Amino acid sequence: MDTNKEIKALISALYETICGPAGQERQWERMRGLFFPRAHMIRTSIGADGTAQALVMDVEEYIASTSGFFQDQGFFEWEIAQCLDQFGNVAHVFSTYEARHDPRDAVPFKRGINSIQLFFDGQRWWIMNMLWDNERAGCPLPKEYL
Repeated sequence: MDTNKEIKALISALYETICGPAGQERQWERMRGLFFPRAHMIRTSIGADGTAQALVMDVEEYIASTSGFFQDQGFFEWEIAQCLDQFGNVAHVFSTYEARHDPRDAVPFKRGINSIQLFFDGQRWWIMNMLWDNERAGCPLPKEYL
């Protein structure tokens, strides 16, 4: 078993599930199969008052919260760098990403980092939790994650 290869394939599959042109149904069943039951997806943001916020969702809540956006917008996100650490049956990936509305767009409309925790159950790797933050003014992507 090549752990690094398996984890890289899992992360690649994760990105593939959400990519597509406006109006195209995303690969929700495939996404469901990547996450451990009761896994969390946590979207961070900065509120209008400047405070940090975290929206904690399970996979079904994530699907419900993004379906309208994906109906209206093309969205193509892929990994541009990865930092992987593993010990025993747990792994952590800092996955730096960029997103475009069309894969041919010259400049991404956003970049950020997905912090992904994984678990090996003796058969396969699962995503247990995913927490992400977007690059913004005053919070550029660190060079070591590019």
